[in-house]
Amino acid sequence: MNDKLDWIDRELAVVADSGLLRKLSVCAQGEKSTELKIAEKTYINFSSNDYLGLAAELVRAQEASPSEGQKWGSGASPLVTGRGEMHQQLEQALAKFKGTEAALSFSTGYAANIGAITSVTGNEDIILSDARNHASIIDGCRLSKATVQVYRHNDVDHLVELCKQSSGFRRKLIVTDSLFSMDGDIARLGSLVEISRQYQAILMVDEAHATGVYGETGRGLAQQLGCEDGVDISVGTMSKALGSVGGFVTGNQNLIDLLVNKARTYIYSTAMPHACARAGILALELVRKEPERREQLFRNVKYLTDRLVQKGALPDRPYTQIVPLIVGSPELSLARSKSLMRSGFYIPAIRPPTVPVGESLLRISLSSGHTTEQLDRLVSVLSE
Repeated sequence: MNDKLDWIDRELAVVADSGLLRKLSVCAQGEKSTELKIAEKTYINFSSNDYLGLAAELVRAQEASPSEGQKWGSGASPLVTGRGEMHQQLEQALAKFKGTEAALSFSTGYAANIGAITSVTGNEDIILSDARNHASIIDGCRLSKATVQVYRHNDVDHLVELCKQSSGFRRKLIVTDSLFSMDGDIARLGSLVEISRQYQAILMVDEAHATGVYGETGRGLAQQLGCEDGVDISVGTMSKALGSVGGFVTGNQNLIDLLVNKARTYIYSTAMPHACARAGILALELVRKEPERREQLFRNVKYLTDRLVQKGALPDRPYTQIVPLIVGSPELSLARSKSLMRSGFYIPAIRPPTVPVGESLLRISLSSGHTTEQLDRLVSVLSE
């Protein structure tokens, strides 16, 4: 009898032949926030989104002040019985942190992007999306049923051309990451605000990798670049610099009311556990109280970037905590990642479809917890 799933072996063989096969591994936290254990071997971790080293701090804070009378699972979707007092407090804290009227928490940042995009656009609308946007934005665009036009990465002239051709649609949405997760470069938010105003487009910015890191109070790149007033929909995540889990959308109250009623990823998902909501509140408080974490992170960013540029291992680039080393082929990126592991560093290879064909890379993610000694060792190995 034919196996109806025997095509999977052939499919996986094709993926493996292309150097793109992924395999799961089991990782454990080392003794320090910048250490990772895999198969009982400890590596210096340059792959984590825990940019401020808050993940371990939140565990200690929760243990020191446990939440009383709370179960682990929320038990239902937010519109049934899943939304508790802790979720409300988190959303109030997020709105205060971002300086907006309201906020809504989601189970993941992925769900936040999909929920927001599909709530504000439909088949009568057009979405103008940066070519290097995160997969969650891309999937949200696909699910929205809107017409989608992709503008060349950070090319505002191309965006203007597309805006000029979009007059026949009911609504226009311009959507972009603020800090791009693979390239580590920054969106031209000031120009995007001007374009969105000129062409009456809604502007949505995903601050996932910028939340907690950029701006005077850590609100993100829109704050740092002085253009928060021009952003209509701001998306963030608590799973990166905030050291926890979950996503959120902030904006005016009418926007949040719309999402409560239309965002399927909110309506039809069980609410995040109360403990995760509480961790988000604690993380926001730590970001407010301890700006030295951001300051140390950017000292590390500047130190490593300058050293790699001087060594010729990296082209001159903006100072961000995501440092990509373009390798080219998937096979070569895997080989170099394994070589780095033999030297005690964990820096995974990033391959298509996460990045375009021919642009496989090693992505260095920096943390405030990395020491100068660790950075010097990394520079030495990469220079070799």
